[in-house]
Amino acid sequence: MKYGLIPEFIGRLPQIVTIEDLDEDMLVRVLNEPKNSVIKQYKKLFSFQNVELEINIAAQKEIAKIAIKRKTGARALKAILENVLLDTMFEMPSMKNIIKVIVEKTTVKSQKKPRYILREKSAKRSNELSKVL
Repeated sequence: MKYGLIPEFIGRLPQIVTIEDLDEDMLVRVLNEPKNSVIKQYKKLFSFQNVELEINIAAQKEIAKIAIKRKTGARALKAILENVLLDTMFEMPSMKNIIKVIVEKTTVKSQKKPRYILREKSAKRSNELSKVL
């Protein structure tokens, strides 16, 4: 209090708290469950371009494994996901026919591009067909 710290903060200093590292399942939950989770944020960003983002469970587990290796816990999740999706986010506006982006385990592990599902207009039919790249 002598140096301007509030009493509520000072009262917590003598407490000893032990924490455990988050495991893979916990990190996957952090990716999905909070109201403003990282995956929900990226899905919303992609929806602004009318593109659906799908990150399968194997890819989520691989992201969690990388975060565990970095030993930075949940803080690493956003950086890893951004690294995976950065090129795609820059390419999307120029590719008007993308309707879905699928991130798989190999996308995360090998730093490959995600799969794109493209919209294709057929001369014979007026409805839209999807083509997988």
